Amino acid sequence: MLDVAVLHDSGWVGADWAAIARRAVAAAVQHSAYAAFADQPVCYEIAVKLTDDAEVHDLNRSYRDKDRPTNVLSFPMVQPDLLETLDNTDDGEVLLGDIVLAEGVCAREAEEKGIPMTSHATHLIVHGTFHLLGYDHMDDMEAEAMEALEIQALASIGLPDPYGDR
Repeated sequence: MLDVAVLHDSGWVGADWAAIARRAVAAAVQHSAYAAFADQPVCYEIAVKLTDDAEVHDLNRSYRDKDRPTNVLSFPMVQPDLLETLDNTDDGEVLLGDIVLAEGVCAREAEEKGIPMTSHATHLIVHGTFHLLGYDHMDDMEAEAMEALEIQALASIGLPDPYGDR
């Protein structure tokens, strides 16, 4: 089973962000190699924090040595090579990790793309979830595979291809 905890700072108004986050996480998991997580008795937990640019800037500087805010950060709690053995946990709960979104960056990017903020944030949560599940985009092949999964996950919840403008 999936449990999505949404931590919501001030800002991020105008939408049911908890429902959006749950839907995005579920879509990503469903389209990953770990789709079975949704139906197992083990509780797979993901925290989604919706915060401001300043906090994401601090996190990006501290953990990635990048002195600027970014749209989304993912902090996996499980090494990718251990994901397949997680159904053998002692306490029945697995914290997969945290996803953190910066409101100002997300809003600016959505405006530049001419799409609703909710659609862009949904994409970023899907993207972050794939990172928590061990997917990455460090080379072209990984990037193409991850983007294809994101496109499928988003299509399953009625959102268009976010990479279609290339």
